[in-house]
Amino acid sequence: MITHYSSTDLDDHFHDECGLCGVWNQSEASNYVYLGLHALQHRGQESAGIVSWGRGEQHGGAGSLFHHRAMGHVNEIFTQPVLEELPGSGAIGHVRYSTAGESHLKNAQPFVVDYHSGQLAVAHNGNLVNAKTVRKELELKGSLFRSTSDTEVILHLVSRSREKTTEDRIIDAMSRLEGAYSLLFLEPGRMIALRDPHGVRPLCFGKVGESWVVASESTSLSLLGGTLIRDVEPGEMLIFDTDHSEPRSLQVFPKQGNGHCIFEHVYFAKPDSVIDGHTVYESRRRMGMQLARESGVPADVVIPVPDSGVPASIGFAEEAGLMFQMGMVRSHYIGRTFIEPSQRVRNFGVKLKLLPVKDVIQGKRVVVIDDSIVRGTTSKKIVDMVWAAGATEVHMRISSPPTVSPCYYGIDTPRQQELLANRFSIDEIREYIGATSLAYLSLEGMIQSIGIDGKEFCHACFSGNYPIDVTDLEYSDDPQLSIFSALNNTK
Repeated sequence: MITHYSSTDLDDHFHDECGLCGVWNQSEASNYVYLGLHALQHRGQESAGIVSWGRGEQHGGAGSLFHHRAMGHVNEIFTQPVLEELPGSGAIGHVRYSTAGESHLKNAQPFVVDYHSGQLAVAHNGNLVNAKTVRKELELKGSLFRSTSDTEVILHLVSRSREKTTEDRIIDAMSRLEGAYSLLFLEPGRMIALRDPHGVRPLCFGKVGESWVVASESTSLSLLGGTLIRDVEPGEMLIFDTDHSEPRSLQVFPKQGNGHCIFEHVYFAKPDSVIDGHTVYESRRRMGMQLARESGVPADVVIPVPDSGVPASIGFAEEAGLMFQMGMVRSHYIGRTFIEPSQRVRNFGVKLKLLPVKDVIQGKRVVVIDDSIVRGTTSKKIVDMVWAAGATEVHMRISSPPTVSPCYYGIDTPRQQELLANRFSIDEIREYIGATSLAYLSLEGMIQSIGIDGKEFCHACFSGNYPIDVTDLEYSDDPQLSIFSALNNTK
């Protein structure tokens, strides 16, 4: 019997919904994008797609766009025969994670359309907070939508724009939309990157030889053997075309402060990625060090919840003068579905993903480090597992503040009433998960640990302070979650 387990069964984390990669001026562009997406697989595992631009007479003069999208992982979708059907020197790609009920091929990106000015493809990471309102307006004017994604709204607005150039049509379209977005567009002869004025979702660019690469994280450039140049600035547009050897940079929207998602540093980004000149690994290690300063406890060993808790655990152990050990082993082979030989396998829960190392734990006072507690379901099972392995004390330490609010900017988060820290005190959470003690990193300590001077972050999930107005959002399927209650957290 095939059983589908939700994220609450095996993985109690927030999930970023998308990752982007674009390559320009490379004869094997689609192969490079494939590799870039492979490095970003952690940002989305439901579906993936690549669109390439093939130039030459055989492609119709100026060239044509070729595309392939499918459900599944990057290496499963893009076999060599598939990549051979994606020719050309420019390409963009997308990996997607979706919430339950939205996992469907119609929502897989990049989207490709034929409109009055030719072909255009778009890939989007983020969430447009007024997309529903704009979509209704467009539908009343006769627009037909094929997906449930807010990204399709962008294409309709671009198509309806009366501006003469593609970049101006994109600017015109995005001036009507609000929210978090990093965007890659591709048309014959041109690739365009754009980041929202707050810079919520990540986007960077660099070079591999004479080729240009734009990606959600610098880890894509690292895999390709490239050099990171910098992050795309909030409100900045980069235009890559056949007439210029360097990308043109336009500040198309004024910077609205820098609201970069702080959860990238906590969990989303890969440890080797560089954000604003700082490696994510080092930020997480410093978070662990600060956590030890704020909530150190007499103990014998520090163990991480792998894999995301490892850097913070190393930092905690280093600062506290304690031994760091891998007290839990993670299976990398359990997917979102698995064969269930009997109903009793449900009782194994987290053991399908994590197993304790008894020699490390037995008879010890153990500090367990994780990056966050969302619903608390996984944390409770982990604590139970450590007790069962023979620990004499189990001290849970979290390298981020309590998660009290949902994200509306492109992260799959539970509803507000499902967030444990929104409803219970730290001591009540400690009692629920069964730990000897529980402590979180302070918001101030987390920001200080990242160590980027003058940086402003979006930390709404921890503070309830939303940098982009979310009053236009609708939650008809969740009567208990009013947007007004979310906004009240900002006061």
